Amino acid sequence: MSGTSSQAIHVSRLGRGMLGIMALAVAVLAGTCIGETPIAVGTVLQTLSNKILGSTYAIDPIDMGIIWNYRLPRAIVAACCGSGLAISGMVLQSLLRNALADPYLLGISAGASTGAVAVTVAGLGAGAISMSLGAFAGAVAAFLMVAVLARAAGGGATLHGTTQIVLAGIAGSQLFNALTSFIITKSANAEQARGIMFWLLGNLSGARWPDVWLAVPIALVGLSACIWYARALDAFAFGAESASSLGVPVRRVQIVLIGLTALVTAVMVSIVGSIGFVGLVIPHAARFLVGVRHGRLGPAAALIGAAFLIAADVLSRTIIPGQVLPIGVITALVGAPAFALILLRGRRAP
Repeated sequence: MSGTSSQAIHVSRLGRGMLGIMALAVAVLAGTCIGETPIAVGTVLQTLSNKILGSTYAIDPIDMGIIWNYRLPRAIVAACCGSGLAISGMVLQSLLRNALADPYLLGISAGASTGAVAVTVAGLGAGAISMSLGAFAGAVAAFLMVAVLARAAGGGATLHGTTQIVLAGIAGSQLFNALTSFIITKSANAEQARGIMFWLLGNLSGARWPDVWLAVPIALVGLSACIWYARALDAFAFGAESASSLGVPVRRVQIVLIGLTALVTAVMVSIVGSIGFVGLVIPHAARFLVGVRHGRLGPAAALIGAAFLIAADVLSRTIIPGQVLPIGVITALVGAPAFALILLRGRRAP
């Protein structure tokens, strides 16, 4: 009986996994079809068949170029970015036991932006440092500064469940945003400054296949780490002391997961800029749908984050005819009210 029950659970999980993959494929397909000029689903599928399977469907070369070189990589990068940011927010909320923790509010995104701009505009590293590596260094520096400030303000050795970490994150965000503006003003010409300021608000216009080959592995690494450490993250729900008593190597798990969070955030910021509220809102939506067990929560947050950012990107291209909005504007329009609801909900909590 036990074997039958275990087999049924395995089949159920496999079915949910396949359903999630299909839902993600549909979201990417929708992001490829919908745009300034709508393209039929059949044309998209025929293009994919020509490029991947070597078919010979007769397709307008312009449509094929738009689909393969522009919209498809853009949709895939949007999905990876949404997944990565959602997972990062979920991990930070679990480790810090703080419903308001996410890479944007804790200054990690701002630090990554500063590192990326320092490499590309100010020439830090004289070409020996990549944009992603610079963003990672900035993200780690920002989180370390925020953590030290929060501990000093809290007067204790723990960050868990405190408001100091969020307040320190806001201060860190302002500092690193100011540093970014200073670097741009000092080192960039007017044309570069306009492009970088638009990129900093979130911009997928430049996403191409080389970005896909960077974003996909990083998003998969983040999701795999979340699944691998699912039980440890469940234990952190009761506090670091309780997790330690359950046999979790607390310090090692914190270092690994926060390091991965900084890496995922840095890579996504280096590709698409700083996009806020995804890591804050999506984990809460996933908890509402699948509960708090991280074995289910991680994949759900990744899937919802991917679909959300694809939808936000489509809206950014279509909401104003003939004009493209920064994707961060769309996520803020959704995320700010959700942030207010989270605050009100926390206020009512006993």
